Amino acid sequence: MDLTRTNYSSGAPLEEKTGYSRMVKVGPFVYIGGTTSVQPDGTVYGEGSAYEQTKYILEKLVKLLEKSGSKKEEVIRIKGYTTDMKYGAEIARAYSEIFHDIKPLFTMVGTTMLNRPSQLIEIEMDAVIITNEQ
Repeated sequence: MDLTRTNYSSGAPLEEKTGYSRMVKVGPFVYIGGTTSVQPDGTVYGEGSAYEQTKYILEKLVKLLEKSGSKKEEVIRIKGYTTDMKYGAEIARAYSEIFHDIKPLFTMVGTTMLNRPSQLIEIEMDAVIITNEQ
């Protein structure tokens, strides 16, 4: 098995400044770090709505995942961190719209705060690229 490592950047200025990657692929394993609904212009998408933020983040993560050669059907684990567990139903609704039939592992953790007060959820994602070679 080839375990070559590839780092992927989202272009966020802090990635280079602090030395982290948005996504790392090692062989068939793909790991995406904590991602919020911050848009390229620096504003928070879906401010005040955990549903809108969750949907935006998951769609952003699926697009990033595709850059590694993976796809949403290969996601095996999703971890969410929310500033208030009262958002659980909104988060679950957005999650279900994208991953209901795929059924990856899902963990939701409550936390006191994220980077910005308007951020209600942050999400991590792991996938394994599955090839159907015979």
